[in-house]
This record gives sequence, C-alpha cells and structure tokens, in this order.
Amino acid sequence: MEKDLRQQKTTIIKIALFGPESTGKTTLAKQLAEYYETKWVPEFARDYLQEKWEEDQHICVAEDMMPIAYGQTALENEKLAAANKYLFCDTNLMVTKVFSEMYYGFCDPLLNEAALKHEYDLFFLTDIDVPWEKDDIRDTPKGRETVFSVFKQTLIDTKKPFITLSGDKECRLAKAVQIVDALGVLKEKGLSSQDFVEIYNHGIPFENIVMQLDVFKNGIAKSSLTSPATIGKGILSLSEAEFEEKAVFFDKQKENLKIKKFVPASGAATRMFKFLTAFINDFDINKETINAYINRKNDKELAIFIVGMEKFPFFEEIDKKLRLIYPDFETLERDYKNYYFIQILLSSDYLNSANKPKAVLPFHLYKTHIASPIEEHLNECVHYATAKNVSNLHFTVSEIHQDLFETAIREVKEKIEKQSETTINIGYSYQNKSTDSINVDIKNKIVRNGNGSLVFRPGGHGALIENLNNLDSDIIFIKNIDNVIQNHIDKITLYKKALGGILIAVQKKVFGYLKSIESGEVTENDLVEIVDILKEELHIQITNDFNKFTFENKLVKIKELLDRPIRVCGMVRNEGEPGGGPFWVMNEKGEISLQIVETSQVDLANKKQVEILEAATHFNPVDLVCGIKNYKGEKFDLKQFVDQKSGFIVEKSVEGKPVKSYELPGLWNGSMANWLTIFVAVPLITFNPVKTVNDLLKPAHQPQ
Repeated sequence: MEKDLRQQKTTIIKIALFGPESTGKTTLAKQLAEYYETKWVPEFARDYLQEKWEEDQHICVAEDMMPIAYGQTALENEKLAAANKYLFCDTNLMVTKVFSEMYYGFCDPLLNEAALKHEYDLFFLTDIDVPWEKDDIRDTPKGRETVFSVFKQTLIDTKKPFITLSGDKECRLAKAVQIVDALGVLKEKGLSSQDFVEIYNHGIPFENIVMQLDVFKNGIAKSSLTSPATIGKGILSLSEAEFEEKAVFFDKQKENLKIKKFVPASGAATRMFKFLTAFINDFDINKETINAYINRKNDKELAIFIVGMEKFPFFEEIDKKLRLIYPDFETLERDYKNYYFIQILLSSDYLNSANKPKAVLPFHLYKTHIASPIEEHLNECVHYATAKNVSNLHFTVSEIHQDLFETAIREVKEKIEKQSETTINIGYSYQNKSTDSINVDIKNKIVRNGNGSLVFRPGGHGALIENLNNLDSDIIFIKNIDNVIQNHIDKITLYKKALGGILIAVQKKVFGYLKSIESGEVTENDLVEIVDILKEELHIQITNDFNKFTFENKLVKIKELLDRPIRVCGMVRNEGEPGGGPFWVMNEKGEISLQIVETSQVDLANKKQVEILEAATHFNPVDLVCGIKNYKGEKFDLKQFVDQKSGFIVEKSVEGKPVKSYELPGLWNGSMANWLTIFVAVPLITFNPVKTVNDLLKPAHQPQ
C-alpha cells in the first residue's frame, strides 16, 4: 500500500460519519467537533469536485477516485495532529470505495485495501430520513433506499462497528453525544468497539455496564443484620379465626378494586432436571450399573428418583411410550428400563422436559387428568384474585415459550371459567433484555464466546420489577410458578385473601394519614399516633434526630416514610430449606428496617452475622400481596424504591469455563427494599415449591 494512504497511529478516538449523500454527515461532524472542542475532517472530494465543475463543468469520473483517496487520507492525518481526544470524520475511504463500486463497477486495489485497513473506533451510519438537498456535485434523490442499503451492507460485510443515527439534527446530536461519551468510558474499561456496539444493539444502558464492571471489581457490600425477624418482633402471628376475619374483610372490599395475580414463570426447567441430565451425559450403560454410578457420584437424588419413579405424574405416559418403542420392554433388565425412562423424559424427540418451562410440565395426578402449574394457578386465581366475576392473571414468560403457555391455557381455561362462573383474562410479558448482564472471568476480564462475541446473561428475577411496574392494578398477588399444591385450595384461598385483607386495612390507614397531612389537618397529637403506627405496625424505626425537627419538617419526613408501595409477605417456619429469610437490617445511614435477605447477601466470614443468620426462625416469603398505587390512586414508579446496591454476583459457566455474572436486586429482596413491609406467619402448607423433580414426590404434590 502506498505510504500516502496510511493512517497515522493514534490514541485519539476516531468517529467516522458514513452514509449516502445528503444525509447530514457534514452537519453532524461540525456539531460534534464544536461540542467536544476538537477537530473534524471535511470531505476532500467536495472541494476537489467543485473545482472541476467550476472550471469546465466536468463531473466525477473513475480516475478521480485515487486522487480523492490520497487527499482524504492526508486531510485526516493533518486534522488528527491537532485533535483533542476525539476526531470526527465527515467521510473516509470506505465511502470512496462504495461510490467507486456503485458508479464504476470497480475499485482500485490500493483504495480497496486501504479502505479495509483504515480503523475507526465507531461508524455512525446516517439514515436517509432527512430531506435530500441539491447542489452542483450531488447526484439524484432517486433510489436513496437502495444506496443506503449498499452502505449498510458494506459495514456488515467488512465487520465494522457501526450504529445507525436517525431523526432531525437535534435528535442525532443528542444521541451521538450520549454514544460518544459512553464509548470513551467503556474503552477505558477495556471493551472493544465491537463490544460497545453489541451492548448497544442488545439494549443494555451503558451506565449499567459500567456499574456491573465496578461491582465485579469491588464486590457488593453485604447486608448488616441486626437481628432476625421473629414472631412478635417483626412477624405478625394470627389465629385461624383472625385469618378468617381478614379474608372476610378482603371479600367485602375487593369489588371496588382492580385485582391481579402476577406469576414469575420465565425460563426453562433446566435446574429441575439437572441431576438427571448429568446422569444421561455421564453414564454408560455398557460399562457400569446404575447403582455403581450412584455410588461413584454419591447421587442420592437419582436414587430417590428411581425408587419413586412410579409415583410421578408422568410415569404412565412414559411407560406407554417405552412399550411402543421397545416391544420387548417387559423382558429388559431393570437398569435398561430405568435408563430408557430417563432418556424419554429428557429427550428432545419426546418429552424434552428440561427444555420446557415448568409451567407446562405435568405436576399433579388427579383421577380424571394430569394438571400442570398453569392449571393450578388459573384455579387459584379464580378463587382469590377475582372481582365482579373477572379474574386477571399475568405471566412473565420467555418469548420462545409463549406458544407453549397459550396452548396449555387453551386446554384448561374454558373448563375453569365454566366451573367458577368467572372470566379469566391472561396477560404476558418478557424479561427486558436491557436488564441483562455481561460476564467476566475470575480475573475480571470480559468474557467472550468462541466467535468473539460478548456473552449476555439475564439479570435474574429482580429484573421483573420492571414487569410489575408496568401493571395497572390496585392489589397484586405474587406467587412463583412452581409453588402450587394438589388439593387444599380452600386453605390456600383463605391465607391469600387474609394477606390481601391485611394489605387493604394498612392501605386505608396509611392513605388516611397522607390525606390528612396534605390537607393540613394533622395535629401534634395526631403526629404522635402516626409515629406509633410507624413503629408498631409498619416496623419503621424513626431516627434519633427526629424529635429535633420542627413540626413542619416532621410532617415532611412522615410523608416521605408513608408514601411508598406496600407489601404484605407470608412467611413460613424455616424447615432447613436453603435460602434466606426475614431480618432487621441496618442501612448505610444507620436506619433499621425489615428486609428479606438471601444467604449470599450475608458476610459469612463475620461470626456475629452468621449467628444472626442461624437464629432465623422463618423462610423467604411464600406469598406476596402488593399495593402499587399511592393515596391519590396514582401508580408508583417502583424502580425508585429499589436498593441498587443489593444485587448479587453469581458464578456461572460459559463453554465450560467459570465466569461471574451480575444479578439485579431480587424481586422481593433489594427490588422492594424501600417498600412498606409487613411480615405475616402463614402455615407450611402454603409453601411447596418444586425446585427439583423429586419434590413432586412430597405429600403436597401427591394424590390423596
């Protein structure tokens, strides 16, 4: 390559404007250079061709391509020497290459080679959504769509990092500035231009990536537990009569409210069948017995599965399938029968259980049919999330699984509606990809897959606070997709309604106080009563300096504490299940509040914190009932009540190598950290999640 076509090496960030004629490249290059107080590179061809036209009305010909290329390169190198951090190039040799190929069907090898080798940190592809403006050297406004497609395809084919800019010049400038600022920051963090574009196209805000990288580097502050929440000290205990009273109150109030049930149900049931998948991948039936494998792996889960095989709701279906596939099935050795059974359960050609969502799997065997979690949730929904004979149910789903949900719902919806004389409205939403996380290795280096692309991972169920935020309801019941039981719908309904009744009663009290404060009706005596309610019923600790405030400032503080979304959480006794529970937690301001804390949020190297953790009597919330509107009937912005510092660093694997990923503050952990919270002890019957397939063998999931 000729020396004159070489770019000067630099640490300056170079942005190339790229696109057809009359798409605002020059305007934007000038704007950006002025904004960043740096240089921009004009289009050499414009002056070169204008001079030709003014001399003898000669237009551009193929022989002009190389002089333009040399001139453009020299001009870019000249401006680069005086640039400040950024250089904005109105055009570049890639544009010259495209025009040469389009108009003359040929590109000089030297120009082609230089165009491919010239490097820019980012290309802005300028859209054709601005008016075409005529001048002496422009061609024609016709066929702009075709020309734009050629420019875009060139960037794709040559694997150049680009972002398309659309809109008027003000919109383009604002968007470009945001992108350029972020590019500079992420470059300093070690990401490449291609990484940057992948993040942009994935929809993750750049500030989220910066935060994630800082979290990986510095870790996440652990929760500061002061004591476990226990009965009488943060957890409300009710008699059966009191539960019934609260449920009756709920029924009296519900007809005037918008009620919805919200069921997080995204993702496949991979973990539910993890030990079986490992068995199929690792076991060779020609080399060892299943018992030998169980002993070698100390795989108690597999042993339980095999012993209880005939009690699973899917046993009969698989057994029939096996007898069709293997005519001599009855004569096979027991190991072969068991091995083939597990194969059919997992095989993508048959049940494909591990790759389907839990929602559609067979969970419960009844005399007349087999019920999936979807059917159980629809049945629950009409029992307690109903007003005026209308029941509303919302599932968060994976986009690839929505068809499976819709099919499963069609099979049972009409039957349940007819039995309950209730209309069921179903809604769906997806976990927003903008909440995903990148991954780093153990040395905090960015992880890429075998193709060199970034690996994104969903940000955990804390991302669903956005889905919840988009709902418009007065009362929302939340329950996980796998927490359903067989029979006892009357008990489940009682406790759910009771939690709803508690929420409504608390709301009425809180809303009354807030309206009184707003109307100026609160007296000193009223304030004392409100403070007592805050402490005793809402478990909000007032800071020591509160009594030093003026009366007006006390009202401001009380309003701030009360004007929040409310959640009532059903808590069960801890029976040794892994996970967290309810605790009194001190934040960085010294304020103490009730929080739900996962074990991973506790400093296990701190003896005192471990003692508090081990003294916990109750487990994570089984059921939540939420009030997401304020005293004026307006929706809260739930994202404003998230403790952004309470996320999780989780260890995963990419292509067999360990990586770290970031998960957002959990839906009922950090994502609801700044809500008003009430914990209520509920019976163990309400908590029967199916985390592994063997949980289906527990009494709550078996016929009675």
